[in-house]
Amino acid sequence: MDSKLSFKSYAVVGMMLFALFFGAGNLIFPAQLGQYAGTNVWIAIFGFLITGVGLPLIGILAIGYSKSDDLQDLSSRVHPVYGLIFTAVLYLTIGPFFALPRTGAVSYEVGVAPFIGAGNATIGLLVFSLFFFGVSLVVSLNPTKIVDSIGKILSPAILVTLSVLLVAAFVKPMGGQKVPEPAYASGAFFTGFTEGYNTMDALASLVFGIIVISAVRKLGVNSPKGVLTATLKSGVVAAALLAIVYTGIAYLGSTSTGALGLLETGGPVLSGASEYYFGTFGAALLAVIIILACLTTAIGLTVANAEFFHKLMPKISYKTYVVIFSVFSLVVTNAGLANIITYSIPVLMFLYPLAIVLIILAFLSPLFRHAQLVYVSAIIVTFFISIIDGMKALTSSLGAENPGWLQSIIDFYAETLPLYSNGLGWLLPALIVIAITTIIARSKKNVKVQTVQHNA
Repeated sequence: MDSKLSFKSYAVVGMMLFALFFGAGNLIFPAQLGQYAGTNVWIAIFGFLITGVGLPLIGILAIGYSKSDDLQDLSSRVHPVYGLIFTAVLYLTIGPFFALPRTGAVSYEVGVAPFIGAGNATIGLLVFSLFFFGVSLVVSLNPTKIVDSIGKILSPAILVTLSVLLVAAFVKPMGGQKVPEPAYASGAFFTGFTEGYNTMDALASLVFGIIVISAVRKLGVNSPKGVLTATLKSGVVAAALLAIVYTGIAYLGSTSTGALGLLETGGPVLSGASEYYFGTFGAALLAVIIILACLTTAIGLTVANAEFFHKLMPKISYKTYVVIFSVFSLVVTNAGLANIITYSIPVLMFLYPLAIVLIILAFLSPLFRHAQLVYVSAIIVTFFISIIDGMKALTSSLGAENPGWLQSIIDFYAETLPLYSNGLGWLLPALIVIAITTIIARSKKNVKVQTVQHNA
């Protein structure tokens, strides 16, 4: 018998989930979106919320609904080798390749860069990142509950500080909304949709799912239906908070270009807005909170990655992995926030469709009786489209021309796949393949059932 949970219990789990998703790095993307979307900010943020808020919530539910032990267990339904590779790549993406270095870079952009001259930017980033990842390394070697406690204090602190800033932005905007930049002029919704990939929260949700489910079970809810319902209700709390914060920041960004100019990333938008409304003290307060929040996120990601890879390859010690990931992240951080974001986009354009299709399959699995045929077929089709999207994004980010063979595939996809120009060319083919292979899988099972009954 499941315990009956109060609203307070749902709120507590919801705040925990919010804290898991709300790395301070996520602040920069809606701010940048607002600046570039201008008068189309509301259309763009709607697309952003689908991938930045909706998908992470659905990802958490998918882990619970599928009754999987973890992401590797779920993705191994395609094939054990695929499950291993996909899970490892996903951990590296939300870890040392992109999300971990981003915590250091965002901390510097928001917390330190506004207070030092542009001429000292390179050495400033190096010195700060050495300190940042040094602290992260030391704590990650012996993680304690102190980090969790700090995180619980920092999440409300960030919310309160942001609330004051966003209320000021709504009551007294810095300026008017400008004409949208080209990408947001005609395709604001779809641009916002793919921009939501940058939060990496849908990928992280496939890792965080088990954490949330464990928290719900500790509250006395153990039946599959009860766990799913409690997770959904708690998830709605987290989703609502994320949606409000993202929307407010996007609006702030859209009104900031007159006062701050069009900036390369969202970090300076927040620090500039804080200084605009509250002076140096406001910028310094925001800086301290965000640096601490990024630090706790960095420790959490380092520990999660080190634990996963130590479990995968136990011959290398946990502490060795912590050192490797910390040093690697330090090096990548010094490439700068803009470069980290630029090079993460091709990987996210490749990974996100695979993650979304896996989430869809997790929910539909009972319908096709968990047949491996459906999992394999859908992932293969999605892979061959998303890998091209990733390559196209890479050449675009490097300012290079596509090789002839790549351009011919892109042209073919653009002519034949609906929504391809909007970054969703994989969606309809994946759904069609799922539908066809589901019919095949069910008919095969029915034939087996009928044969057994006939022989009996």
